[in-house]
Amino acid sequence: MALPHGALYDAYASRDPRFDGVFYIGVTSTGIYCRPVCTARTPKAANCRFFDSAEAAERARFRPCLRCRPELAPGLAPVDDAGRIAAQIVHSMNEGTPGGGAGLERLATRFGWSSRQIRRIVTRELGVSPMELVLTRRLLLAKQLLTETALPVTEIAFASGFASVRRFNDAFATRYGMPPSRLRRAGTMNAPPGTQDRFSLLLSYRAPYEWAGILRFLGARAMQGVEHVEHDAYHRTVQLGEHRGWIRVTRDEGRPALRVELPHALAPVLPALLGRLRHLFDLTARPDVINATLGADPLLAPSVGRNPGLRVPGAFDGFELAVRAILGQQVSVKAATTFGGRFAAAFGDPADTPFATLVRTAPSPARIATLTPEQVASIGIVAARARTIVAVAEEVASGRLVLDAGVDVEPTVARLVRLPGIGPWTAQYIAMRALRAPDAFPREDLVLRRQLGDCTPVQAARRSEAWSPWRSYATLHLWESSGVEVAAADDRRESAGAGSATPTTKRRPR
Repeated sequence: MALPHGALYDAYASRDPRFDGVFYIGVTSTGIYCRPVCTARTPKAANCRFFDSAEAAERARFRPCLRCRPELAPGLAPVDDAGRIAAQIVHSMNEGTPGGGAGLERLATRFGWSSRQIRRIVTRELGVSPMELVLTRRLLLAKQLLTETALPVTEIAFASGFASVRRFNDAFATRYGMPPSRLRRAGTMNAPPGTQDRFSLLLSYRAPYEWAGILRFLGARAMQGVEHVEHDAYHRTVQLGEHRGWIRVTRDEGRPALRVELPHALAPVLPALLGRLRHLFDLTARPDVINATLGADPLLAPSVGRNPGLRVPGAFDGFELAVRAILGQQVSVKAATTFGGRFAAAFGDPADTPFATLVRTAPSPARIATLTPEQVASIGIVAARARTIVAVAEEVASGRLVLDAGVDVEPTVARLVRLPGIGPWTAQYIAMRALRAPDAFPREDLVLRRQLGDCTPVQAARRSEAWSPWRSYATLHLWESSGVEVAAADDRRESAGAGSATPTTKRRPR
């Protein structure tokens, strides 16, 4: 394996699904090999061996685990990696489809398989059919809405993904042996005065959580008119398919959870919305496991001690984040934020919200793909960046480029750097935030290189190996602790394919 034994063991101990299919674990004390997401008891590090493939583990005389069935996910290629395909299918089902639900046919088209193969993979890997999996997630969401909100039961049925109230009631009675109304808590039946058009619910996380830090990061990069950070709250407009609205996110004072406030208009796309918020605020991170690795490095230990709950801010929308990264090339954070506001004002749609700072939705890739580079450049950005934005929009709108959590990171990064104006820094930044890659590392970044002693990108990459598989989090720690206005690498490239330029402009990482 390319990564050291300690980094692989940390990744295994985290049970982070992002590592599923990347490597396999052989346990010498039992003679069994597993996937990184196996729920069996974690063995001692000294008893673990790591392999690139299931075949390699079997050649070393390990037998497959009967719980996680690693022999069904033998390689890294998506066509061979049934386990990882199943994980991505689950992710897609959880995300839902804005405007119509995540059907098996659509999923099959995305993965290049038939719907019959998709059913077989899910059943074989997870022990349940796709519909049983979907039903379980719908019922769990419905239970949360019944106990935390004052939404009518009828609205909860549709918000949870059921096609009718009758099916909702039948599923509840079959699975739980009671009607949905029995789960209502005292005080949830009546909404407070003035809030009948909205509701709120909780998204939990593992403490600690550096809420002020993530608000500071997002606030400095907010797209004016679309996002806004005020005091201890994050606000933004939302458009998922035909459904429009807004959200307000705060930290709950009594529990390790974020409280999300939203209008009833977004209830039909609630699963997709909550999935995006989990990615945006990095709610599935394991700070204990991450800090154990990063805190062992003397360079990072002070920052880990100060910010044990640091998260890597994700992206509500991958295309929106990519545009923000492109606008940030060779300019300050403040200038990039100004350009982002102009971009939204010129090409976003008007939005009706109760907040004066939220007046439009973010421009969609489909809209930008219809524009010429000259039209995009009219907001005051250079022509090269305008061409890059249009090129990315065309790739995303066509489906050739998917900038979502759960996609294969390496081929997506490779596709990004083939586009004009996208270099390694921007691609790694997008991977870190939009693709939710825990081990992304923009080695060209001047902030990181100066923090590491004014080293070269190659030297920075070598130095960062000790932080794997959590280099995205190490990057945030170094950015947070730098406290200076310095430049990251410039990723401008002309269509002819010139290499990235040498960094010259002073600014913070965008």
